[in-house]
Amino acid sequence: MRSLVLIGIVGFIAQLVDGSLGMAYGVTSSTLLLTVGIAPAAASAVVHLSEVGTSLVSGASHWKFGNVDWRVVSILALPGAIGAFAGATFLVGLPGESAKPWVALLLLSLGVYVIYRFLRLGGARPQLKARPSAFFLFPLGLVAGALDAIGGGGWGPMGTSSLLASGRMEPRKVIGTINTSEFVVAVAASLGFLMGLGSAGINWAWALALLIGGAIAAPIAAWVVKRLAPRILGVGAGGWIVVTNSKTVLESWFGLEPTSPTLWLIVAALALGWIYLIVRAVKAHRAEQQSDRSPETALTH
Repeated sequence: MRSLVLIGIVGFIAQLVDGSLGMAYGVTSSTLLLTVGIAPAAASAVVHLSEVGTSLVSGASHWKFGNVDWRVVSILALPGAIGAFAGATFLVGLPGESAKPWVALLLLSLGVYVIYRFLRLGGARPQLKARPSAFFLFPLGLVAGALDAIGGGGWGPMGTSSLLASGRMEPRKVIGTINTSEFVVAVAASLGFLMGLGSAGINWAWALALLIGGAIAAPIAAWVVKRLAPRILGVGAGGWIVVTNSKTVLESWFGLEPTSPTLWLIVAALALGWIYLIVRAVKAHRAEQQSDRSPETALTH
């Protein structure tokens, strides 16, 4: 029971971040499940089954607050579903132990990119250009959907970052649109895992715990999407993903033993670096706030 409560809390936090950033639910949840020893295919299946519910609630909440571009949703959803189904089928065919190092490396890479995107670029609002075309959205959905199923997360990091970088949608619309279209991607990936693993190969209690936690957080995230600092949340989520997956990467790719002092020193150094980056992100956000207030202050004197 205690583990289910913990998973529910993780689902809540992951969806709070995902609903505010447009990314990190799948990556964060998958990282936890891999850490406790679940095979990659089973972990991704649990995450995507829970996402069917959380993305539905999140999409409805974002729609209520006017954060959804339905044209982009309609173009992204189909290739995203195709990519997710193909990715799920591919992952199920891989032996659990051989897939785990690759999935951990993918998750770590996504975590690094999340940190870069929200610390280096600071979530700056680009000047909006023409709306994204189908020629841009279709391949984006296909690749993001496949990565999402294989890594347990990837739809948000690739979709949100690509749309933000394109400068063709305002940030709140990007986040709401990615969260809404994720429902179709989650359904397609879940069908792929159910066909490959069967219902007996999925921990339904864990999926339900993630779903409940995420469903509670979804409306809150949609409401506060304009009020939370994306830079701080992005660095926090990305750093946690990097630190957690670094252990598996060090063991699998560099041959370090789980009890090796070198391994734990590297993990500790990464954790300290993560804390430093969070502090740096907070300071940068405060400096921006002070800069925004300074003209108003000058006018009042």
